Amino acid sequence: MPAPGLLYSPLLSECRIPHAFTTREGGVSAPPFDSLNFGNPMDLPPSQPRDPVENIRENFRRVLHEIGAADREVTQVYQVHGGTAHVFRPGAPSRDRMPISPPDRPSTEPAPPGPDWEELDFKADAIVTDDPSRVVAVRVADCVPVLLATEDGRLVAAVHAGWRGIVLNVTRAAVTAMRTLAAEHDARRDVVAAIGPCIGPSRFEVGPEVAGEFRRLFGDDRHALEHPDPDSARQGKVLIHLAAALKMQLNTLGITRIDTVPGCTASEPHRFFSHRREAGITGRMVGLIGPRNP
Repeated sequence: MPAPGLLYSPLLSECRIPHAFTTREGGVSAPPFDSLNFGNPMDLPPSQPRDPVENIRENFRRVLHEIGAADREVTQVYQVHGGTAHVFRPGAPSRDRMPISPPDRPSTEPAPPGPDWEELDFKADAIVTDDPSRVVAVRVADCVPVLLATEDGRLVAAVHAGWRGIVLNVTRAAVTAMRTLAAEHDARRDVVAAIGPCIGPSRFEVGPEVAGEFRRLFGDDRHALEHPDPDSARQGKVLIHLAAALKMQLNTLGITRIDTVPGCTASEPHRFFSHRREAGITGRMVGLIGPRNP
């Protein structure tokens, strides 16, 4: 049985915090979800069979075993490309009342019916916890997974950040929640960060509206790069550097100890799922992290 293909942050490893960024290698899922898949996109066509929940559970089991967190519960949220963080304290309900793979939908679509989502309101794109019995996980397939932790390992967060999340500064919501919780614990508030593999700037072409949002936020076009194709440039298209934009936002929050784990999801089909490359018919990777055991 092959070990799951995992990528680690040297900085988080130095702090002895269980975590990983997954690749698509070393799981049990069949094509087009081969093989370490963690989700079924909502825009799959009806003709495309979904990856069975049993496969996703086994993929999680393998990863948790690999990072030394086999006895922990996985906590996820209903990702909406927004700017909200949800805090899970010890004893709060999570997976037992939620699907193993919550849906990914644009924020313009309503949440699915049912008491779990309506009652618990788990719509968010950042998850913060101080519960050492959990790992928190966000699903990605071109968007950026960001893992955060206080240096003492007592508080952690997982963040899903696409271009909309960057515009809404979802990392600020996560860091604010972590620092509020650290004050309650009287714990260290220094935060370290790891930015995981995502779609790289050579592959993330956007139109003038998105380019305008990045220029409004970052000013000097550092992260809205000139398009090398003259026809595309004349149409106002640019290339966006998501990871660099996130690093700048983290610096603004006073976070300077940052790892950037390399990899372009759209350029490496054997290593990563990519929503853009596969026109939506693909799986999901995760960034996951849990508090350090006392």
